[in-house]
Amino acid sequence: MRRTSDSGHYSVADDDPYLWLEDLDGEQARAWGGARSAETIAALCDDQFERDRAEVLKILDAPDRIRWIARRGRHVYNFWRDAQNPKGLWRRTTLSRYRSGAPAWETVLDLDALAKAEGEDWVWQGCASLPPEHRRCTIQLSRGGADAAVIREFDLIDNRFVDGGFVLPEAKGFVSWIDADTLLVSSALGGERFQTTSGYARTVRLWRRDTPFEEAQVVFEGERADMMVAGGRSHHPTRPRTLYAQKPEFFLQRMFCEDASGARQQIDVPSDARCAAYAEWLVVQLRSEWTIGGRNHPAGALLVIDFDAFMAGDRDFTVLFAPSVRRSLDYFHEAGGVIALKVLDNVRAYLFLARCENGRWRLEPLSDFPAMGALDIAPLATDDSDCFPDAEVAGDAFVVSSNNAVTPATLSLARIDEPAAVIDREPARFDATGLVITQHEAISVDGERIPYFQVSRAEVPLDGSNAVLLGGYGGFEISLLPHYAPVAGKLWLGRGGIHVIANIRGGGEFGPNWHKAGIRAGKKLAHDDFAAVARDLIARDVTRRERLACAGGSNGGLLVGNMLTRYPELFGAIECAVPLLDMQRYTALPPGASWIAEYGDPDKPEDWAFLREISAYQNVERGRDYPPILITSSARDDRAHPGHARKMAAKLAEYGHRVMFYEPAQGGHAGASDNAQLALLTALRFAFLRKTIAPEMTRPTGIAK
Repeated sequence: MRRTSDSGHYSVADDDPYLWLEDLDGEQARAWGGARSAETIAALCDDQFERDRAEVLKILDAPDRIRWIARRGRHVYNFWRDAQNPKGLWRRTTLSRYRSGAPAWETVLDLDALAKAEGEDWVWQGCASLPPEHRRCTIQLSRGGADAAVIREFDLIDNRFVDGGFVLPEAKGFVSWIDADTLLVSSALGGERFQTTSGYARTVRLWRRDTPFEEAQVVFEGERADMMVAGGRSHHPTRPRTLYAQKPEFFLQRMFCEDASGARQQIDVPSDARCAAYAEWLVVQLRSEWTIGGRNHPAGALLVIDFDAFMAGDRDFTVLFAPSVRRSLDYFHEAGGVIALKVLDNVRAYLFLARCENGRWRLEPLSDFPAMGALDIAPLATDDSDCFPDAEVAGDAFVVSSNNAVTPATLSLARIDEPAAVIDREPARFDATGLVITQHEAISVDGERIPYFQVSRAEVPLDGSNAVLLGGYGGFEISLLPHYAPVAGKLWLGRGGIHVIANIRGGGEFGPNWHKAGIRAGKKLAHDDFAAVARDLIARDVTRRERLACAGGSNGGLLVGNMLTRYPELFGAIECAVPLLDMQRYTALPPGASWIAEYGDPDKPEDWAFLREISAYQNVERGRDYPPILITSSARDDRAHPGHARKMAAKLAEYGHRVMFYEPAQGGHAGASDNAQLALLTALRFAFLRKTIAPEMTRPTGIAK
């Protein structure tokens, strides 16, 4: 017998016939997934699929792609995959050679050779190195693309793993170097005592060389119910410091600073603010209103103050950014005393650099980038040590990526008071002649204006005939902009399709209040926003139900899962990737408990009252006219548990609805761990769209009529 609360929520899902599909590595569940995946492959993989897969792989492996770089010491490093190196090469060169256009790359680590030698499906997850020399580093390697990773010490001078060096088995977590013989370890290793209920680190441990990890000293500890804790060391040459963070939930944290004596002091800022200590500065991005130092600062403001002065009691902040109703700060970074800001103004991206000169902060815009596009900025260097007097570029350099839906990506170096200098450029991958980006607004159920971007031919016929792919996310304060997508351009836009991006509540397009409006009970409203965009496309005669598909992944998978159960009359097809769908049991499937702040707690009756309305798995009904749906997952996804996708597919099939399911053995939350897997998955998605809403695209050069 199932146990229920007054709300109707039951804590033990005894009547869920597909609970067995939550067994991540269970033989029966894996066999079921394999059989369903084979059926999908057989149904979708025609000659056009094979042509598309080859085209996608050609784009993904193209030798003239952008070569993304980060500086460590005197070198810039790049991780590169291509046809000859499907798992990838970690390689380096100097910045001057990189800028020559044809650099001589030195291979640091050949992941294909390593995987073959060790019989492992290694996937690159990154590196943490010790400045200023950057000889010692720890490399993170994932099996099959999962978030959990193995950590191994590597020598960047000899280009080899260190014999007898630091090694940590597979777990979720990371490390930070204190010195050449000491690591600060934030890891879930060691069982329940060292894990939060979300499956992340509950402790930070100090691990000294040549000692067993089990004897590492716990130097910082959170609560079992916390989301996670973390520790890190900043190696600034004049202001080094150790910082700790305790995150009770996704959007809350308490920050602590440890001085040279080992004394620890809390950084007294609002717990929902994002804060960072850079050299002499404390930078605070507010998520709620804060009255401090006799001044009131709104949610979304960016404040800065001298760190030591603040810790001593000063509260006289300088305002670097003040938001308005449709203008928000997306994020900030720091390099060499310069703070970079990405600002969204009515969902148009702008970049600024700020520096303190003679006691006053000066803000300078970066210009000459594509309009209505995706702009991103990050420090060139991986640390703030900048200890090389012969460095080819100063420590205050940033790398800027700029593109839009019809303009390929450009990589530039940017410094304050200097024009951005292009250092790499990607060629066009599809013919964008005649394509334009336009911005529109739909009106949601409560009257809120919901912006969306449309990428289409300038003279698009307004007769309901166009094949439209509508995408969205609406969660975790993540903003969506019309970026350059060469594969979608080749297989969709280039064949006459239209791509639409919805900027719904729950995202970060208009700052923290826009996000807060789309969480918990507001998540249903965010989904209503998405449906409003679909209705607006139909009302404008851009498309009609039979020609309109929607797509989303992860939190976006929950979004489109709700389009299936709540708004099936609007869509001709739905593509749902690595989703959350069972909101009754999502907290029982790690790391679901870490997202309670975003969605709510199904074990609380007052939360289940609104969660039950968006729990797509529970809301599937027999006899309704649902559009066909493709659900994809990965058996190695340890973020959005594949049980969500498996159970939804099984239930839809049982109820007689049109459902396809695909789950590869590798891929993690990305769904694919190398270019070949990604090419297959991408071609599969577009094959599904061709066979549902856009049959004319079956021809190699088909153009919608």
